[in-house]
Amino acid sequence: MDSYQHHWKDGTPVHLPLGKIVCVGRNYAEHAKELNNPVPSEPLLFIKPATSATHVTRPLEFPASHGEVHFETELAVLIGKPLTNASASEAQAAILGYGLALDLTLRDLQNQLKEKGHPWERAKAFDGACPLSPFVAADLFRNDHITFSLNIDDQRQQSGDSRDMLFPIIPLIAHISRHFTLLPGDVVLTGTPKGVGPLRSGQTLALQLEDQLSVSTKVVNVG
Repeated sequence: MDSYQHHWKDGTPVHLPLGKIVCVGRNYAEHAKELNNPVPSEPLLFIKPATSATHVTRPLEFPASHGEVHFETELAVLIGKPLTNASASEAQAAILGYGLALDLTLRDLQNQLKEKGHPWERAKAFDGACPLSPFVAADLFRNDHITFSLNIDDQRQQSGDSRDMLFPIIPLIAHISRHFTLLPGDVVLTGTPKGVGPLRSGQTLALQLEDQLSVSTKVVNVG
C-alpha cells in the first residue's frame, strides 16, 4: 500500500505527518435516522489509524472478503497546532485547512459488531478505509457554514451543510481535545449527511467542497 501524505489543492505537500483520524458518528440527525440509530446527546467518537488513509483520487478496489463497502462523505478538518483542553478560540486557531473524505464502512460487519456491543474498528479502520482529498486553507471558508456534496455517476447522492451538524465544528474540536490531544497533521472527520449506500464496481464518485475543491475517483472493484 502506498504511503499517504497530506497535500494542498495545488499539489504542494503539507509538511505534517498524519497521526490519527478522529471520526464523529451520527453528527447529522437525518443520517442517524436512516440507519435506525438513536440521535446522540454528545459526540460519538472513534479513530481510524493513519494506515487507513489513501488519496481519494486513487481507484477504489476492495476484495470480496470485505463484503459490502458503504460510502460516507464527510467534511475533513486538518489540525495545524497541538490542542489539549482547548477553548473555542484555540480550536478555531488550530484549523489549518478543510478537505473532504470518504469514511468507508463495512456495513454488514459494523451491524454485527454493534449487535454484540463490540467496537467498530474492524469495520472502519481497514487499509484504504479513509480516502482523503487535498486540503484548502481554512481562511477561505466560513467555518459555521460550509457545504459539500457527492455525486455518483452524475446523480446527487449526498449534500452536506455544516449548519446541520448536531455538534458544530469549533465546539466539536474543543470537545475532542478534552478527551485526547490533537496534534499537527491529525484529521477530524465531522460526520456524514444522509444518503449513504454501498459502492458498486464501475461507479464514478465526484466530491465537491463549495467552489473551492472538486475531486473524483472510480470504483474499479468491490467484491
